[in-house]
Amino acid sequence: MTSARKRVQQGSDDSVGNRLQNRTWSHGNDSEEEEGASENTLLNETSEQSRRNYSTPIECKTCPVTSFAEEKMRRKLRFFFMNPIEKWQAKRRFPYKFVVQVIKIILVTVQLCLFAHNNYMHVNYTWDNRVTFSHLFLMGWDSVQEVPTYPPASGPLAIYKRSDFYDAIDYALHGYYNVDNAIGSYSYIAEDNSVVPVILCLYQYKEGIIFGFNESYVFDNEIVETCMNISLETFNTFNSSHNFLQDRNINVNFSALVRAHLKFALKTINLKAAGPMTPPDCYRFNIKIIFDNRDFDGQMLLSLDADARKLQCKGDTRYITDNRIESALRTLLNLLVILICAISLLLCSRAIYRAQILKYETINFFKKTYGTALSLEGRLEFLNLWYIMIIVNDLLIIIGTIIKEQIERKHSESDHWNICSIFLGTGNLLVWFGVLRYLGFFKTYNVVILTLKKATPKVARFLICAILIYAGFTFCGWLVLGPYNMKFRSLATTSECLFALINGDDMFATFSITSSKSAVLWWYSRIYLYSFISLYIYVVLSLFISVIMDAYDTIKIYYREGFPKNDLQTFIAPCTDEASSGIFRDDSERSDLTELFDRFCCCRKRPFYGSFSESDSSIKSEQACGGAICV
Repeated sequence: MTSARKRVQQGSDDSVGNRLQNRTWSHGNDSEEEEGASENTLLNETSEQSRRNYSTPIECKTCPVTSFAEEKMRRKLRFFFMNPIEKWQAKRRFPYKFVVQVIKIILVTVQLCLFAHNNYMHVNYTWDNRVTFSHLFLMGWDSVQEVPTYPPASGPLAIYKRSDFYDAIDYALHGYYNVDNAIGSYSYIAEDNSVVPVILCLYQYKEGIIFGFNESYVFDNEIVETCMNISLETFNTFNSSHNFLQDRNINVNFSALVRAHLKFALKTINLKAAGPMTPPDCYRFNIKIIFDNRDFDGQMLLSLDADARKLQCKGDTRYITDNRIESALRTLLNLLVILICAISLLLCSRAIYRAQILKYETINFFKKTYGTALSLEGRLEFLNLWYIMIIVNDLLIIIGTIIKEQIERKHSESDHWNICSIFLGTGNLLVWFGVLRYLGFFKTYNVVILTLKKATPKVARFLICAILIYAGFTFCGWLVLGPYNMKFRSLATTSECLFALINGDDMFATFSITSSKSAVLWWYSRIYLYSFISLYIYVVLSLFISVIMDAYDTIKIYYREGFPKNDLQTFIAPCTDEASSGIFRDDSERSDLTELFDRFCCCRKRPFYGSFSESDSSIKSEQACGGAICV
């Protein structure tokens, strides 16, 4: 009898605690005096109820579902926010998304390594041929100009006399029609290796006459294009291109000549270190020699551009079979990458969709049960930005793989190597960023992610102020120092120069290049550079680091004293069951008939996790059942 009375008394005390918790949730803004009065009233009611329960048999006549609905919702949300390992322990749910991401990382990385090697070979080969063409077809080209240096060792390649213009054309024509003298195996683009004519195009203003002696001119800015073919027979008959143009009544007015193009094409084969799986590559180079006179400053810039196109080779038969095997393996890898990325895209999209369904279910639950709306922080908990990032990188990799397949099968006539590299490189970057999500399941590695997340708003506000000051220095430097310092010639180079100065790069060169022709300008440049470097290195960077360190210290305090919780996390907090306890598996394995039976069964023993609010009838029913949870 004594033990029974203790159980009843314990059940009454639990009911009191639950009702006190519910009153605190629903009336959080009441005064302390009202809370004290409520507690005294509840204690008196409980004492009276306890005396009646001593002589009353334990019997349940009503079946309230509020507490079980709360418990079920807590477990559902608790399971939703588990990591893949905990979900496996809780319900033996196979981590499909995790396994797909691991396989995707392996396949995408292998694909990127193969494509990066081919892209390097392609770019390096085309660049080397461009240097070769510059030696063969550009008059005055020197090997010093092959390697870009800073400061540049020589000025730009340019011509300054009218005779040099015609000599440069003759030099290029001579090199083209005598291409057999080159060390490289270059051929003409015709199938029978016959010589294809060279195309010379002149772009001139419709009228452009300058009378410098009396500061007058005649000008019409409409550009007129004049193109002509120069065949081998024609080249063998005329002494120079000047006579050739005069014979055709084409007058080159250098006061109106904007630019001129000399265009032709050559074919070649890259034998490279051809192995059993790497046959030679065939290329066509569309070469354009550019005479640029847009500035009309007395010098006509001379440059060469070579656009490379891969062709389908018709080589030795012993490479055909192996080439087909290599092509089939590359196509298989591309298809596997597209397939695994499509599966990842579907799984992550489904996860986001289910999260939104659960979010609206939780919002409705809070409205019906507590009469309150779920906070914005609680709603954002259902938006997984990792899944959005994975969807983005899946789309990038799929598009890049399609372009890569077109390049390898020679289905594209234009050069898409750079576009494909951008898609595959950015997609692979985001794939490896996604690994941080799984490292975030461990406390040690999660500090970096939480610090970045905590510091992002403050860093964004800080950068807005810093960028405004940076923009002012950029425009000022471009205007004042641009004409006298090559590092400030344009707005883009000015910004790049200032960013390099922030990181301590090339400071002395920036000071020394500035012209000392004007004393005022020289002193102004020193004040400008000293103030910018001092402000950003000693003040802005220090404040930037302190903002991040402040976020890091806050995260360490959270780890020691606990993280702040929003209303959704507070609601889930009472559910402290371990993932391996088996209780989540029981919920998932319960059939529909069992759930229907549980709703009509009155007193089923279940562990209690507390609730946010219960009606008085629920409390009395629990007391009548002797502390059991009515379902």
